[in-house]
Amino acid sequence: MSIQEVSPEQLAELLHHYHQALAPDFGCSGTANVEAWEKMPQPEKNRLIAAARLAVLELAATGSGQEDSRRYFAEPGEAEWGC
Repeated sequence: MSIQEVSPEQLAELLHHYHQALAPDFGCSGTANVEAWEKMPQPEKNRLIAAARLAVLELAATGSGQEDSRRYFAEPGEAEWGC
């Protein structure tokens, strides 16, 4: 699946799910912050979806430039050593 195939809504819901699932591992009180995506207030959902939309747009825009950045690095075994 490419980044263009990911909807901001899917990404926001997944990030919310993993954020809640990982909370106990990072010392967060698991029961106080657990809130199902379906029960989350709409303004909060909208904010998460807007953030996900920006992230998807940025990843799509910078994803094509990754190949260009590799041209500045030598292939394995081809680097010149010295000062």
